[in-house]
Amino acid sequence: MTADITSPSLMPARNWRNWSGLVRFKPAALGQPRSLGELQAVIRETVDGGLTIRVAGSGHSFVPLVATDGVLLSLDHLTGIESIDDGNAVLWAGTRLQPLGHELSTRGYGMLNLGDINKQSIAGAVATGTHGTGLGLGSISSQVKALTLVLASGDTVTCSANENPALFAAARVSLGALGVIAKLTIALQPRYKLRLIKKTMDLDECLAEAPQLAADHRHFEFYWFPHTRVAGIKLMDPTEEPESNRGFTTATELIVENGAFGLASRIARANPDWAAPISKFIAWTMKGDEGTMVADCHRAFSSPRLVRFHEMEYELPIANGADALRELAEFVERKKVQVHFPVEYRYVRGDDIWLSPFYKRDSVAISVHQYVGMDYDAYFRGAEAIFRSHGGRPHWGKMHSLAAPELAPLYPQWGEFQRVRRELDPKGVFLNPYLKTLLGA
Repeated sequence: MTADITSPSLMPARNWRNWSGLVRFKPAALGQPRSLGELQAVIRETVDGGLTIRVAGSGHSFVPLVATDGVLLSLDHLTGIESIDDGNAVLWAGTRLQPLGHELSTRGYGMLNLGDINKQSIAGAVATGTHGTGLGLGSISSQVKALTLVLASGDTVTCSANENPALFAAARVSLGALGVIAKLTIALQPRYKLRLIKKTMDLDECLAEAPQLAADHRHFEFYWFPHTRVAGIKLMDPTEEPESNRGFTTATELIVENGAFGLASRIARANPDWAAPISKFIAWTMKGDEGTMVADCHRAFSSPRLVRFHEMEYELPIANGADALRELAEFVERKKVQVHFPVEYRYVRGDDIWLSPFYKRDSVAISVHQYVGMDYDAYFRGAEAIFRSHGGRPHWGKMHSLAAPELAPLYPQWGEFQRVRRELDPKGVFLNPYLKTLLGA
């Protein structure tokens, strides 16, 4: 059977691709509901038509989580803040992080933490366990107080720590395998500004001081430049200082961090043997520089990311992070890996979410990147082997090679998640081939 694309809820679909360009597919139909009722109708029509359904966010996942030959659902018309009460905001699931940060600020609030890319939808960020950095701060999923899901039946269900708690533990990082998130309630705090300091350190010095820096600052992360011993660190703390000149800081990010780096990346792609010298040159130009910026929290967290890349990330026990990065640095040198993109190192607090990579342990997140069009396979395979040897769990929205047999032992509540999934979606309406491989469904 096929979906009736003449219905008001479904329409013909175009080819779809993710941000990096690696994932491409054409669904049978596109659903763009404008209300909760229309969302329920789309799901019922999909099931009646014998098709599966996946939800597309902003396309910032690096793996085919949303790929489907059935119905692709867009929540771009289900956006915005429904209400704010007692420091919690009820949001429509399609709300993008960038306008959300601005709107919260105008209302006197801020998110507890965010990553450095703000193009994602809030539901997509939650479903994949997306995070920022901060030893005392969890992923965005850990900030969620309640969820409203539309199930394969078309019915809605609400869950929180007190209402359907098992579903809540499963649904906050669910990969969209349980149902479609329609609304979520997320914890906020009063609007605040952050003072951001950027500087460079020797890599060994940085690794030695990292635990203390993470303890001393609300946010701490660093980037290691491959083929060098240089680390660029970022420290952020709340402040009452006046904000920096927005035009100047934005121009600097666009020209230096995107324009110049984009040119260097294109040169590296055309001449892969130049990747190591380019990385060394970038590190040399930054060495000794120190910059400071004060901005509203949502602006301080995020940076423009116009240079496209592929990414792999693993979340490791904190005690293993430094050794894993040292091994990665040795691997890059020994194998003469042609890479110039920095490696990112962040801290994330543990949580109690069943499929969260941070389940029951504080972690460091180590991310490796490669410019689009450059070979990444051997680099990522080598990095993955190192991360796995140190007890790493992969980020669900980023590249990795694991399937259910390797993933199941990493998550103590794996079986419970599968039980909930089978109960809510026995026919696999919300699965695609990639999720079947991941979940063993």
